[in-house]
Amino acid sequence: MFAVVQSAAVQGVESCSVQVEVAFSSGLPSFTVVGLAEGAVREGRERVMAALARVGAPVPPRRITVNLAPADLRKEGSAFDLPVALGLLLAGEGAPAEACAGWGFFGELGLDGALRPVRGVLAMTLACREAGLMGVVVPASNAREAAVVGGMRVLGAGSLHEVVHHLRGESELVEVFLDPRALLREAGAGEEGGVEEDLGDVRGHPGVKRALEVAAAGGHNLLLSGPPGTGKTMLARRLPGILPPMELDEAVEVTRIHSVAGILPSGGALVARRPFRAPHHTLSDAGLAGGGNPPRPGEASLAHRGVLFLDELPEFRRHVLEVLRQPLEEGALSISRSRHAFRFPARFMLVAAMNPCPCGYLGHPSDRCRCEPGHVERYRSRVSGPLLDRIDLRVEVPPLPMEALSGGEGGDSTAEVRGRVASARVRQRRRGVINGEMGAAAIRRWAQPDPQGLRLLTDAVDRLGLSPRGYHRILRMARTIADLEGEERVRGAHVAEAVCYRGGAGGSRVGG
Repeated sequence: MFAVVQSAAVQGVESCSVQVEVAFSSGLPSFTVVGLAEGAVREGRERVMAALARVGAPVPPRRITVNLAPADLRKEGSAFDLPVALGLLLAGEGAPAEACAGWGFFGELGLDGALRPVRGVLAMTLACREAGLMGVVVPASNAREAAVVGGMRVLGAGSLHEVVHHLRGESELVEVFLDPRALLREAGAGEEGGVEEDLGDVRGHPGVKRALEVAAAGGHNLLLSGPPGTGKTMLARRLPGILPPMELDEAVEVTRIHSVAGILPSGGALVARRPFRAPHHTLSDAGLAGGGNPPRPGEASLAHRGVLFLDELPEFRRHVLEVLRQPLEEGALSISRSRHAFRFPARFMLVAAMNPCPCGYLGHPSDRCRCEPGHVERYRSRVSGPLLDRIDLRVEVPPLPMEALSGGEGGDSTAEVRGRVASARVRQRRRGVINGEMGAAAIRRWAQPDPQGLRLLTDAVDRLGLSPRGYHRILRMARTIADLEGEERVRGAHVAEAVCYRGGAGGSRVGG
């Protein structure tokens, strides 16, 4: 007796289709799972046997072999519980074999037969679509997530009992329908009506807000430097609000990562708002880049298409920060293991904040700093030059006078700034690339300055000792500033503002 059930396995943040083959044969009763099955998959046989007995379909005492094909692909997790149980049921002729044809199955079983949610359902549903299946049967808590994938029927079940009755034709599972574009529109409407963390609530710092707008418009990295309590964190937390809403393909990418990481809320469907990740400075390199066995996405990937905020930047261990070099250049992280190599998407905006010295009060009007020059130099050297070179805007956030805090308006609201940012992004999409991601060829085509701008840039290269990377990043920023002003040509004023933002390693004073 033999049966085949279709399923899928997660590999990094991707997935591939898997055939669960079940065979009964004569011999001493046994239950063997082959095909590079890891611990949770092998342990699933106990859950499966208990769940089948619970629904009145006990497995006969036979020699049972379960093969997960392809056999050279590592399988892990509890998502194979449901397809293995159904394979045993079909092989024992407890349900018609054709009932499973064209469908993919995944879900964890409880000893009572309940179906529990699993990680990576979105990725597995995409793999089933690529394999040509018509639909998937998933735990009810994962059904909305799976329904994000277009062109697939999605049936949600609460227990193995419900699935068995559906296959026997005794009842029907509920099909789940979802319009992901409507979810994105609802999220956008919520942002428009939101009142929390509005940029207009921040008093003063018009120059820093302008730098925030430039960073958002072009997808540039940003470093905020200043004494404690000047609003660096407050400003950084308002950055996601001024970024343009995610497109559907971006939202699917982000949801797939969060699903694999196991942080998508139960019953969640789509991550419709840009992520904002703010890890503590005790973070490990694996926590930032991803890792473990099997590898899971780290904070850099969880911030994909959003913002990664590193507060107290010099307090992070240097070898942890150096992990950021690859994603800041390539938008992805590569993690190699003995058998496989995984590539995690990690195209985020880096926003970092730091104090000017160990005590934080260097240059403060109160003259409170007593740090020795050597201490200041050691503190700043915790952030390497190559990493700083990958940060486009370096802005000083100075203390505000009391009159600025107690009176006056806070300036443009988040909605107003987001509108200007969205308009600049539209111009960039017409060119086919976001300014912060421009390569050398795109810079030559779209970001060449006029003669005045070229003279200013040449002077800046000599004065600041810019690297070729720094030179190109200034041109990217100048292109963004021109886009914000609706200019087709990069002019001298745009280059001058970009050079001001580039500044030195300690940042440039544009706040206040």
